[in-house]
Amino acid sequence: MLIRPRRLRKNTIVRDMVAETQFSKNSLIYPFFVTSGTKIVNPINAMPGVSHFSIDELVREVDSCIKMGLTKFLLFGVGEQKTDDASSACDERSIVFNAVKKLKQTFGNDIYLITDVCACAYTTHGHCGILQNDDVQNDLTVPVLAKMALSHAQAGADMVAPSDMMDGRVLAIRQLLDANYFQNTAIMSYAIKYASGYYGPFREAADSAPTKGDRQSYQMDYRNANEAMREALLDESEGADILMVKPALAYLDVIHRLNLESNLPIACYNVSGEYAMVKYAANAKLIDEKRVVMENMYAFARAGASIVITYHAKDIVNYKWI
Repeated sequence: MLIRPRRLRKNTIVRDMVAETQFSKNSLIYPFFVTSGTKIVNPINAMPGVSHFSIDELVREVDSCIKMGLTKFLLFGVGEQKTDDASSACDERSIVFNAVKKLKQTFGNDIYLITDVCACAYTTHGHCGILQNDDVQNDLTVPVLAKMALSHAQAGADMVAPSDMMDGRVLAIRQLLDANYFQNTAIMSYAIKYASGYYGPFREAADSAPTKGDRQSYQMDYRNANEAMREALLDESEGADILMVKPALAYLDVIHRLNLESNLPIACYNVSGEYAMVKYAANAKLIDEKRVVMENMYAFARAGASIVITYHAKDIVNYKWI
C-alpha cells in the first residue's frame, strides 16, 4: 500500500524555520531620485510614496533609512545638464557626483552607494547612447560611460551600475577603474534589460523618455531568453561583479535560468510599473499590500535573485514586513 507522507502542520515559528526560501532586508537596495536645488521633496505622481529629493533633503532621508536598518541605495540624477554628446555625465558639477560626495562625507561606510551609469539623463534626445543620423553609436558611447563610472568612483561610489545595454561597456569601465586605482569599485551590470512597457512611471520620475524613436534597438526583445543568457555571460567575462535582470516580475524564468548558468550573484530590478501597479491596487483596497509585496519579494528570491532593487524597500523595513 502506498503511504502518502504527512504534511507538516506549521505554526509561525515552524513555518519560518522550515521555509525553503529566505529573504531579508540585507537583500534590498532602495533607489533614490536626486535633483538640484535645496529643500526639495517633490512627490512623483506616477509612483505613490516616491519623491525627488534635493541633496540636503536626501541626506535627511538617508539618515531616516539608516535608522530603520536600510543602508544600500541606488542613485539616479534628475534635471542633469543635457547635451548631444552627454559630456555633462562626467562633470564634477553633476547632481549624482555631488550627491555621492555629500552622502559619503556624512555617512561614510555606514551606507553602500550605487550609481546608475547611463547617458539617457544627460542627452538632449533621451537615448542611452550618442546618436548619429538618429542611430545610437555603441562605440562612441562606451568611452563616455567609462568616464562617467570613473567620476562616480572618484566621488565615493562603492559600486557603479551601467544600465545602457551598450556592448563592451563593462570591460571598458573595469579597465578604466582599475587603471585609476579603483579596483575595489564593483560593477553591477544591467546585463539583461528588456525593452519593456513596465518602465513608464520611471520615465516621468527620471525625465529620461526619448524625444524620438524608442530603445528597442539596444534593449532586449522580451521574446528572447537565449540571447539574454549570451549577453549576460559576456558581461561576466568582461568583469562584472553582479548581473541584473530588469524588469523582474515578468522575467522570473530568466532570473532562474541566469542563476543556473552564471557563477555571479544575481540581482533583479522590481521596476516602476510593477511598483505602481501594486500601490494603486492597494490604495483602491483591491489587494493586501503587504501580502502582495512580500509574495513578489519571495518570488524573486525563489527564482534565484539574491539582490532586489525595489521602491518597496522602505515600506518593507519600516513596517517590519520581514
